[in-house]
Amino acid sequence: MKFKNKLISSKFQKRYKRFFVEVKNNGKTLISHCANSGSMLGLLNKDNKTWVSPSDNPDRKLKYTLEIINDGKSNVGVNTHLANQIVEEGIQKKRIKEITKYESYQREVKFGENSRFDFELIGKNKKAFLEVKNVTLSREKGVAEFPDAITSRGLKHLEELENAIKEGYESYLIYLVQREDCSYFKISGDIDTKYLHGFLRAKKNGVKFLCYSCKVNEEEIYINKPIKILFK
Repeated sequence: MKFKNKLISSKFQKRYKRFFVEVKNNGKTLISHCANSGSMLGLLNKDNKTWVSPSDNPDRKLKYTLEIINDGKSNVGVNTHLANQIVEEGIQKKRIKEITKYESYQREVKFGENSRFDFELIGKNKKAFLEVKNVTLSREKGVAEFPDAITSRGLKHLEELENAIKEGYESYLIYLVQREDCSYFKISGDIDTKYLHGFLRAKKNGVKFLCYSCKVNEEEIYINKPIKILFK
């Protein structure tokens, strides 16, 4: 997924009100939108190198969006709104090998009364749902982790994927690691024990988990390679 506009190199200063960050470019402060609602644990050190995108919308309140932070180990894509676009490109270019058996897909498909999945995958005699989770956390060298904060919404998605299996669908969840320095992935059970239990239950009940790392640079972010999930 290529960025529409040329990114602006800057340095991180602070985050506040959850969705606001300040970065500096050549001494000028740029107040930018932060689309990531997680804690962004390990990323928000002052003067970390960052990249923001300028907006074409003259009516938008914040003219910039935070896209990438370098935490000293890797460039990290932090705009969660782009995760589905990156996965969609991966589907189209058949970079996600586990789901290439499906011939087409739809985005944002309703399931049940109050649920919606990121993708419905459609094959000749089968259908599946695919949910996407964006991953930025890495506390141990070479290991990505999710979540970076307690996520009741993420737990609900696991339960709904299990329900979809009961209705005859296959269910997949892909952890999209928007960083380049990880070869393994695990659930951060010390951060959210309930999510870890839900993850293990969902695996036992047939939900298929995928994990892919990304190439992340100021021109584009794209799915790179599968990484191993540690289920212990």
